[in-house]
Parts: sequence; C-alpha cells; structure tokens
Amino acid sequence: MSDLLSRRLALLADDAHRSLLARGLRGIERETLRVDGHGALAVTPHPRALGSALTNPQITTDYSESLLEFITPAEPDIATALQELDAVHRFVYSELGDELLWSQSMPCDLPDEAAIPIAWYGTSHIGMIKHVYRRGLALRYGKSMQCIAGIHYNYSLSEDLWRLLQDAEGVPGSAMHFQSESYIALIRNFKRYSWLLMVLFGASPALSTRFLRGRPHQLETLSDDTLYLPYGTSLRMSDLGYQNNAQTGLVPPYNTLHEYMKSLSRAVQQPYPPYEKLGTRRDGEWIQINTNVLQIENEFYATIRPKRVIRTGERPVEALCARGVQYVEARCMDVDPFEPLGISLETSRFLDAFLLFCTLEHSPPTNVAEGHENTENFARAVKEGRRPGLALRRGGSAIPLQAWGLELLDRIAPVAELLDAQRGDAVHAHTLQAQRDKLHAPELMPSARVLAALRANGGSFADFGMEQSRAHAANFRARPPTAEERSYFTALARTSLAEQEEMERTQAGDFDQFIADYRSRTPSQLCG
Repeated sequence: MSDLLSRRLALLADDAHRSLLARGLRGIERETLRVDGHGALAVTPHPRALGSALTNPQITTDYSESLLEFITPAEPDIATALQELDAVHRFVYSELGDELLWSQSMPCDLPDEAAIPIAWYGTSHIGMIKHVYRRGLALRYGKSMQCIAGIHYNYSLSEDLWRLLQDAEGVPGSAMHFQSESYIALIRNFKRYSWLLMVLFGASPALSTRFLRGRPHQLETLSDDTLYLPYGTSLRMSDLGYQNNAQTGLVPPYNTLHEYMKSLSRAVQQPYPPYEKLGTRRDGEWIQINTNVLQIENEFYATIRPKRVIRTGERPVEALCARGVQYVEARCMDVDPFEPLGISLETSRFLDAFLLFCTLEHSPPTNVAEGHENTENFARAVKEGRRPGLALRRGGSAIPLQAWGLELLDRIAPVAELLDAQRGDAVHAHTLQAQRDKLHAPELMPSARVLAALRANGGSFADFGMEQSRAHAANFRARPPTAEERSYFTALARTSLAEQEEMERTQAGDFDQFIADYRSRTPSQLCG
C-alpha cells in the first residue's frame, strides 16, 4: 500500500469524515437490442408508449431505433439504482408486446446493413443533429458495430470529500481544479488496472458468424453459426468489437484535464482524408456532421471518460472547460447474460471498491511507453484472459496475470473494508472474495460460463442468446409494474413527447446554420 493510500484511508476512516463516502453518486446506463420472437433484430420504430427517445431521461435509444438505452438516476447507493433499473425493465416489458430484450453484448443475428434502422429523434435541430451524427457513424464504421451493447457505470465522489482531501494534503488552487485533476488521476489508474475488469467480468467470448460480414479474423469455429476465442473474455472490447483505427493514438496518455481536452479538440477539427472523400451531404441530405477524425467528442471510443452533465446544445468539452469534471463513466463492462439487468449488485459493489481504489491510490504521471503497455495488457486480457500461465507487462517486465490480479485484490481490500465500515456490513469484502475465487478457478468467470452454456446447447450463440432473453423476459413479465410505477413512467413518457413537440414547434432558423454554429464552437478556443 502506498503512503498516499494509507493516509487517505486513515483520514476517511475517522468518525468525523466516514459519512462522506456515502454521499457520492452511482448510476447505470444499460444498452439492449429489441428482438422479435425468433431472435431477429426488431426493426419496428421506438415504441411511442416509452416516450420520446430525445427527451425521456430514463428510456432512450443509442445508435439504432432497435438499441434501447435505460438510464438510472444517480443514487448514493448502487442498490437503489439497480432497483430503479429493474423498474424500467418491468415497465418496458409491459409495453413491448411480443418483442424481447437481447441478453448479450454482441448482437443477435442482424439483417443486411441497409435494414438496420438508425435512431430517429424528430425534426428539431437537436434531434436532427443526433440523427446525422449516427448517419456518420454508419458511414465510418458500419451499422453492425453500432449494435453492440454494454453497461456504462457512472461514478462520483462527494465534492465535500474532494475538499477534505485538498485541505488535508495542502494542495493549492481552486476546488474545481483539484477535483478535476483527481478524477484524471483516477482515470490513469483505471487505465493501468482495468484489464482486471475484463478478466473478472468479460462475458462476450463468442459471436454470431454473420456479425463479421466477411471481415478477416482469427476466431475459431464453435458451430455453424458461432465463432469464439477459447480463452477470450470480451470480444466486444477487442479489435473485433467497438474499435476505430482512425482513432489510434488520438488521445495519448494524458496527465491533465487540459491535455485530454486539447487532444479531443484537435480531433474534432482535424480533417481525415477518407471521411473527406465521403463529404457531408449526399443528394441534398446531411450524411455526417463534418469530415474530421471525430464528428463530436463522444465519438472517441474510450474505456472510461471524464464527464460533466451538459446543458441543451452544449458540447461535452465545453462543459468540462467551464465547470470541470463532475463524474467518470466507466464504459468497458459487458452485459452479463446471466443477470436480468445485465449487471449484478455484487459486480456493482466491486466496481465501487475498484474505482475508489483507483481514486485514492497514488497515480503517477504516465507516458507513451506506459500507455502502450496498458493498451497491450487490456488487449491480451480480452482475447486471452483465461489462458493458463498468461503474462502481462508491468514496468517493462513480465508478470503472471493471476499473480498480479491477486495482488491488486489485496491492495483493494483495505478500501473495501473502509466501505464496509461505513455501511456496517461486509458486502464489499464478500465481492472481493468472489473475485479471488475466479482468479483461482477461471471456470467461474462469466466468459467461461458462457462458453460452457454454449457447448451444452449445441454451440449456437443465437440459441443461447434467445434462451437467456426468454428467461429474463419471463422474470420481468412475472413482476409487472405497480400502479405507482406505471403512473410514473407513463407520465415521464407523456411529458417527454410534449417536450419534443414543443421543441419542434418553437425552434427558429434553419438546420444548416444550426450545424455551422455547432461546428464553430471549437473547444480549443474555449479552453484557451
């Protein structure tokens, strides 16, 4: 344990300060495809009973009309957020008819690219720019890749806790600056250690053969319709999943918020010749926001992002420049096909301990060499994380994955103990032990359990996905929303539809000028 971690743990263990740990916030964003009763992508429009995908704060769409995204409010206890996520699922199932929610991160058997519907958000300028952005994603990366689903875990600590640390450590500067740079330090540690999350929780070792659409690969054949990697943990997070070669080296290892924002600002202004050849219009229609490396900052595919709640029409980096980092969004978690919500409470408790460890532990400045090492470790974990004897690299030297993983869990243990002391129970210690068990017995890992289930039912990814989807659907349909829950979600849907209609009715100016104005607000100018 570093001296810094020891001091911070002692400070937060003090009776006068321990309650600060309970005042951070947690939230979950869960993505899931709608499929029909045969496991094919549902190409029907976003159900109107769920409200407006543009303005409903809890039920929206991601890339496709078929890709639902459920968003919980930020809560002090992740258990509360999971209860709210459960309520969303039960309400949605009450309105889905015969459709199901796909239980996997990797997509169901997809139709031809042209038949995958891009999400539609109405005719307001805000709605149209969201749609055009997705048209650009289709051109740049193909529609199939955009149908991959994941779990995003939003995490923050109390601003009072940040002020306590700043005062105790005598760090000069504004509270906003200290908080922002501390979140960036968290992200540096996350980059160092997040390979462990892929080993422990990766749940996508296989995919539908048709998903690759003829792309070259090094996967093995499990059955006529399924490809896999025997020791893989998360094909979703591999170079076969949600990746983009144009972004290679886009954001180098960064040590300050300013460096991060500067890199993203450069990318949204830097022309990229293959995208320039496509142009921004076709037959009079907008097909992408611009022809740069990134259309907008959110196009950068990061395993974790510094975030700030944005205002209507505001760019993400504008918000960070103006008001600093508010929370982080961990984006590398697969949907757990064995969990109806896609994530369990036990996993969530571990994420809390892991992220607090990344926050409190010493996080030295990084460099390009370490960045490459982190990237390579992550890549090995997603493709070979269960391979016996697999070694990663730490500081230029080889270290067995299992030994490093167990060492990390030992380092996280005092953080888990602190969280349990604050709560008065042992839930975090219990989840740490469950992760130790996985490292000692890899067959307990979700990726191994998926492959075992696939082999048990003939090796078909599609059949396994439908089996789990039907089981989860039965779970939710057996527990329909209460009258109070139905009233709440119905009112949310009705209000969101009215808000979208009002936006469309009252907007001024034309869309071309709106895009021009949006593109002119370059973050580099704002950040100075």
